[in-house]
Amino acid sequence: MLGPMNWSYPTAVKFGPGRIAELADHAKSVGMRNPLLITDRALAALPITADALAVLDTGGLGRAVFAEVDANPTETNMKAGIAAYRAGKHDGVIGFGGGSALDLGKMIALMAGQPASLSVWDLEDIGDWWTRADAQAIAPIIAVPTTAGTGSEVGRAGVLTDAATHRKKIIFHPKLMPAVTICDPALTIGMPPAITAGTGMDALAHCLEAYCSPHYHPMSQGIALEGMRLVFENLARAYATPDDLTARAHMMSAAAMGAVAFQKGLGAIHALSHPLGAVYNTHHGTTNAVVMPMVLDFNRAAIEDRLTRAAAYLGIADGFDGFRAAVMDLRATLGIPENLTALGVRDPDLDTLTAMALEDPSCGGNPVALDAHNARALFEACL
Repeated sequence: MLGPMNWSYPTAVKFGPGRIAELADHAKSVGMRNPLLITDRALAALPITADALAVLDTGGLGRAVFAEVDANPTETNMKAGIAAYRAGKHDGVIGFGGGSALDLGKMIALMAGQPASLSVWDLEDIGDWWTRADAQAIAPIIAVPTTAGTGSEVGRAGVLTDAATHRKKIIFHPKLMPAVTICDPALTIGMPPAITAGTGMDALAHCLEAYCSPHYHPMSQGIALEGMRLVFENLARAYATPDDLTARAHMMSAAAMGAVAFQKGLGAIHALSHPLGAVYNTHHGTTNAVVMPMVLDFNRAAIEDRLTRAAAYLGIADGFDGFRAAVMDLRATLGIPENLTALGVRDPDLDTLTAMALEDPSCGGNPVALDAHNARALFEACL
């Protein structure tokens, strides 16, 4: 089993089983005296959340919690969280959970102190829109992931769904990087198997798309490659043996690595998955896993040489075909649905989904340029 470690890339990461016991100390270290813990409804009722709140309470920081978090959080959730934050006169946010809770926690920390005239949509990750925010009004953030997938715990952005348009938007500000992240793999042991699978495949999608992105970023390239190795060697173990702390620790590392790596870019996997999640409320990582082989086929001409090199490093024979087969084997082991229809996407409005995919920021990182014709065809291939 991996022991405790302290990393500072790209932020302070306290890594190792049992490190949730340090939560109150780290909250105090970044100036929190009355934090609000943001989690989702399901996690709020579990012992790991009660234990985390007890750590805060024992440390003199109270036990305030906000759990009105949807699977794909919206600005309605955010506004309710801001109201709770202000009513409790809180001075910091602790995101506790999967990507939904971590992202919504970031949005609450970002917007609770901003003037009423500024909308969260004014801070979408476009150009220098982030400069519109009052940086000094952003509350400190601590991230405690309880899944191993999104990597939001080491990112400077959050995903929020516009409830009116069903469009997922990426909200960015440099100060959304958590000041401290606690990566305690013991917190992931209780994940349901389907969530272990979906979040783990999300980590693989991040690493894979970053590795295949045409942009130049050698540091991300290396991180993405090693992240893929950790997923291929540990996700099935974590799925089959939930209390395997070593496998859980490696998957927690892979999740953070994927989020660091995708500074280099994402691609069609995420460009398709974001609108599907927003419209059909599908699980993000599971949706990534469903469309992954179809996107590999779509991009083959542009990525075959690169994935042949990756396969050699990963110990996979037969280059691109071997890599694709390894993805299919992993999907089968994890019980991932074969296609979007099996996932529950019925009679989709392909024109709307295609338009949303082409608007998604991930679209620009795909190795093959997406347009209205080939993106629609790609959706059809996934059904």
